[in-house]
Amino acid sequence: MKAVGYREPGPIDHPEALEDIDLPRPVATGHDLLVRVAAVSVNPVDTKVRRRAGAEPGGWKVLGFDAAGEVVEVGEAVTGFRPGDAVFYAGSIARPGANSEYHLVDERITGHAPRSLSPAEAAALPLTA
Repeated sequence: MKAVGYREPGPIDHPEALEDIDLPRPVATGHDLLVRVAAVSVNPVDTKVRRRAGAEPGGWKVLGFDAAGEVVEVGEAVTGFRPGDAVFYAGSIARPGANSEYHLVDERITGHAPRSLSPAEAAALPLTA
């Protein structure tokens, strides 16, 4: 899957601050939802992590905590969502971010996206909701 990531911490104006990359598509297990990401908003945490936290050796760090999209797969313990549901959420700093085609997020920190909002509008809500 396509994603946007980086390897070393630093300022956003660095030439390699963010790069287009390819990563394996994750698989939903447990309470995870696999979401096809439609929109991501910038959370202040994104900028702080970018300046200070690098990727594991040989890996990539992917940012993006506030997002909206469509559930495409659910883990075996998921009870509140099914494929096709529109969702929005503020992801976990302990996981790869949502600046990717697909993103794993725990159903317990996910909400059904308001039908009256576009994905971009829904992705802007988690920080303030």
